[in-house]
Amino acid sequence: MHHLISGAAGFIGSHLCDRLLADGDSVVAIDNFITGSHRNLFHLTDHPKFVFYEFDVTAPVTVMGPFDQVWHLASLASPMAYLAHPIETLESGSTATRNMLEVARRDSSGFLLTSTSECYGDPLEHPQVETYWGNVNPVGVRSCYDESKRYAEALTMAVHRVHGVRTTIARIFNTYGPRMQLKDGRVVPAFIDQALHGEPMTVFGDGTQTRSFCYVRDLVDGLYRLTMSDERYPVNLGNPQELTILEFAERIRRLTGTTAQLEYKPLPEDDPKRRQPDIGKAKTILGWEPKVSLEDGLRETIEYFQSLPAPALAR
Repeated sequence: MHHLISGAAGFIGSHLCDRLLADGDSVVAIDNFITGSHRNLFHLTDHPKFVFYEFDVTAPVTVMGPFDQVWHLASLASPMAYLAHPIETLESGSTATRNMLEVARRDSSGFLLTSTSECYGDPLEHPQVETYWGNVNPVGVRSCYDESKRYAEALTMAVHRVHGVRTTIARIFNTYGPRMQLKDGRVVPAFIDQALHGEPMTVFGDGTQTRSFCYVRDLVDGLYRLTMSDERYPVNLGNPQELTILEFAERIRRLTGTTAQLEYKPLPEDDPKRRQPDIGKAKTILGWEPKVSLEDGLRETIEYFQSLPAPALAR
């Protein structure tokens, strides 16, 4: 198969490239590096079935196909990134989604949108199931990300209904693993970064808010299975194991051996109090559920950050 991937130099995008190339497929990867990293794709530079273009998909996509599958992963997914670039974040969900959908329509290919659990906002239903419509502040500081993804889902469904494009939508919950950026505002790299530097680990609020963490290899497998399915409505992909932030901090402390204390700061505006996916739909339709344990996944992630050259870890 021949694939087109936006956001390919990002955390999840680069792992998706690895998976498809390992299957013997060919990949055309595009990214504008607003949050992606050259380092994430450096190991693929000489791969005979991999081509990369530095490109901003908010412009019409002129990369020639035809493609069998179009993957739209371009997004400013970390709080630090989307709060710093709210307009670009909105554009990645709107204009960029339209441009990538147009490629899929042109080539009669499959299309996958990586959406997010943020579509549920600060949920009043727990765990979150795909039929829950969410509790989102449409004008809050996080709305640039939340609403861009909700719009992207609506646009994807509209193109499917009007033009018959074979679309799929993945609502991704908290994902972690190698190639995350250390200082992007998300809890896994933040805790690991602080632990490796022996600094206080920042806990926002009282730490009783919950998250569910899925290892990136499992997540990519779920994305792949979803593209092979006939499901057109959103599907949750994540790990249903729910932990408080305090419990998660203790896991990081133990695995890194740090003696760093916890430092408490106010909870950010509209930060969800609970987050846990109901993955019954993914189990039934895709035969998918996470396989990598939190302990094993965290060890691999910590080892990755420890292996980075000193400048990458420097402050």
